[in-house]
Amino acid sequence: MTDPISDFLTRLRNASRAHREDCVAPHSKVKEALAGILKAEGYVADVASGADADGHKTVVVKLKYVDGAPAITGIRRRSTPGRRIYVRCDEIPLVLNGLGISIVSTSRGLLKDQDCRRNKLGGELICNVW
Repeated sequence: MTDPISDFLTRLRNASRAHREDCVAPHSKVKEALAGILKAEGYVADVASGADADGHKTVVVKLKYVDGAPAITGIRRRSTPGRRIYVRCDEIPLVLNGLGISIVSTSRGLLKDQDCRRNKLGGELICNVW
């Protein structure tokens, strides 16, 4: 697998469209931080750690639905291994005119777009969520 973050985002997108209760992905610190931001913003209900049948750590994301519709309407990977996108704090794009969020990898870890603008931090634009 060349892009584990993209795989994680695709698992979330597919599970929410299939109305699954939860989504399981292999564990990494970046995926755990990404899921933590989605929980803090109200896109997912809960994030937990687990283990698969072989004993490998996993990230278990409990999905959230509002009146039967997924809370995650769309999720799009912006920076890929073949095309990295770096932005300054004043270049971070608005998602749906501020209704969605951008997640940026900064020197202080993964942050949402509002926190980057407030702290005047730029970095690699990971994904957009709406």
